[in-house]
Amino acid sequence: MKNLLKDIAPVTLMGPGPSCVHPSVLEALSKPTLGHLDPEFIRIMDAIKDQLKTLLHTDNELTIPISGTGSAGMECCFVNLIEKDDPVLILVNGVFGMRMQDVATRLGAQVDTLEFDWGTPVIVDVVQKKLKEKSYKLVAVVHAETSTGVQNPVPGIGNLLKDSDTLFLVDAVTSFGGVEIRMDEWGIDVLYSGTQKCLSCPPGLSPVSFSPAAAAALQARKTKVPNWYLDLSLIMNYWEGATRAYHHTAPVNMLYGLFQALFLILEEGETRVYERHMENHRRLVLALDNQGIHMVVDASCRLPMLNAVYIPDGVDDAAVRSRLLKTHKIEIGAGLGNFAGKIWRIGLMGHTARSKNVDKLAASLKTVC
Repeated sequence: MKNLLKDIAPVTLMGPGPSCVHPSVLEALSKPTLGHLDPEFIRIMDAIKDQLKTLLHTDNELTIPISGTGSAGMECCFVNLIEKDDPVLILVNGVFGMRMQDVATRLGAQVDTLEFDWGTPVIVDVVQKKLKEKSYKLVAVVHAETSTGVQNPVPGIGNLLKDSDTLFLVDAVTSFGGVEIRMDEWGIDVLYSGTQKCLSCPPGLSPVSFSPAAAAALQARKTKVPNWYLDLSLIMNYWEGATRAYHHTAPVNMLYGLFQALFLILEEGETRVYERHMENHRRLVLALDNQGIHMVVDASCRLPMLNAVYIPDGVDDAAVRSRLLKTHKIEIGAGLGNFAGKIWRIGLMGHTARSKNVDKLAASLKTVC
C-alpha cells in the first residue's frame, strides 16, 4: 500500500479553519507520548489551565480543554447545563447560531430565537426587549459568526444579564486568540472555543470555561448529564486536585500542541497578536478593494480574522477556489447557508495572519479570477 502521507504538500490555509500551524507546534506534537496520569503530563495539564485563564481573562476554576473539536465544546456546554423544558434564548445571525438552536432543541429545551439578518450583528436593544418579556435559564450567542464575518456585541449582551440569574453562553470558536475576550468583565458564564482557528493548533481540542454560577447550575441538575463522554462533573476529577481520577484517555500529544500554541501567543504578547490580526485584515481589505472585490460586513462589526467578501459578477466560485488550491496551494472558503455561492470566506487566523500570506493571496487572485 502506498504511503499517502508522503504526498502531502504544504498549503496556505486561508479559509474558515483550520489555520496554518507554527512549526514549533508541529514539533510539540511529535514529542514522546507520556501516560495520561504521568506526573510530568499533569504539570502540563495544569499549565494549560493557567494559560487559558490568562487569555480568557477569567478566574474560573472550571477552565479546561475538552477532547474534541469546537462542536464538541458546544455540545459539552449545552448537555451539562440544559435539562428538559428549560427556557433558552438563542441569538441567531448565521449558521453557528442555528447549530446552537439545534443542539438545545435536541435536549428538550423550550427554545426561543431572535433572528437577525445575515451579515449584520445582533442588536442589543432588541435582545433587551425580549428579556423583559420572558425569563430564561440561558442566553446564547456566537461571538465571531464564522459563516458571515460578523462580530457580535458580546459585552453589551452580557451587560443586560449581569444582575439576573440567567446564564450567558458564548461561542468563541473563531474569536479566541484573534480578538480580545474578557470573560469575567463581560459577564460571560459559559464559553467554548476550538484549537484550529486563531490558536493555530490542529483541530481536536475545545477549550471551555464555566463560571461559578454555571458550575453551580451543573451541580444542581435534577437529572444526570445525558452524555457520559462530555460530563464535566466526571471530567473535572481528572483535571483538578492532587489525585487525578481516570475518565477517558487524554489526547496527550494534542495537549502538547495546545500548550505550545498558547505559549506562542503569550510570548508574542496578547495585545500585539490582536494588532497583527487587525493590521493584516486592513491590508487584505485594501488589496482586494483594488481588485474590485468588496467586503460583505460593515467595518463597524467586521471580524479581522474571518473576511467575508462578495464574489465578483461573472466569476465561477468553485473554479476559482479550485485553481487557487491546485495552482497556488492556497485554500479559501465557500459561503454557507444563505451566503452559499455568493461569498468567499478568507481566514486570517493565528499564524496565517501574516503580510506575506495576504500579498500571496492578492497576487494569486489576479491570475485566477
